[in-house]
Amino acid sequence: MLEQHDQTGSLDVASVREELARRCREVTQARWFALTVFAVILLNAALLGLETYSGLVAEWHRWLRLTEHGCLAVFTVEILLRLAAHADRPRNFFTDPWNLFDLAVVLCAFLPVVRENTTVLRLLRLARVLRTARFLPQLRIVLVAVARSLPGTLSFLLVGALLLYVYAMVGCVFFARQDPEHYGSIGRAVLTLFLLMTLDGIGDAVHAGLEISRWSLAYYASYVLLASFVLVNVLIGVVLTSLEEARDMEKDPSPSAPRAAPDPATQQILHDRINTARRALDDLERELTSVSSPPASEAEQGVPTRRVHT
Repeated sequence: MLEQHDQTGSLDVASVREELARRCREVTQARWFALTVFAVILLNAALLGLETYSGLVAEWHRWLRLTEHGCLAVFTVEILLRLAAHADRPRNFFTDPWNLFDLAVVLCAFLPVVRENTTVLRLLRLARVLRTARFLPQLRIVLVAVARSLPGTLSFLLVGALLLYVYAMVGCVFFARQDPEHYGSIGRAVLTLFLLMTLDGIGDAVHAGLEISRWSLAYYASYVLLASFVLVNVLIGVVLTSLEEARDMEKDPSPSAPRAAPDPATQQILHDRINTARRALDDLERELTSVSSPPASEAEQGVPTRRVHT
């Protein structure tokens, strides 16, 4: 009896959790809910901009503070609803990076250390603006592409730094005496070459270099070819590849992501199809059994055997 009572209690708890998750998913997946949260995020961004005007803050300080608390309350309710929407599968909530980001942004606003530091709190409020990516698929794809391109970008930065250092050392060797303003030290040379990577002022640099040596033309031409054309195109290729991968991920989400439960009508149709398939399999099994069974012998059929008298 105790085991039966425990099983019944666990079934009741599971059914309650499934019902809670279903109702909360209906709310969080509704269009009005997404539009409301998106509007509050934009309102939060507008408040950050208004708070940069000291006169406006002094005059409307109370109302601005109340509006900020209202935005925080909306974000808190939203994250609680999203957590409740995963009540039947809590682990799925933490597998989504956007859910973790939203949870961290909301929870940090309640930490005493953060609330006392105005600068950190303002930065966290600014991080809420990034939550618009949840409601804008194209922006979400771009952010995911940027995140996926970070390993390739780090390799690009390493190669670019090595290239800058080599050309800066060569520039210091050849142009330090005649042009100390741009190549007097390794730091100035790196800064000069970094600015020339955008091809801004490359003409003036070439003319100034030709007055020093004719080899400066080969120096600047090879640098522009490697830094501005090759490396930049490689970086663009890395970003575009990551963008395609992010689009594929958006079109084919992970199977662990929660899906909305079908409506009762769809569930009834699925149950009817399953029952029909089961009956057809049972009939087929009976037919196969009757066909494959061997014919019964005379003794099994009850026919008396004849004795031969000698």
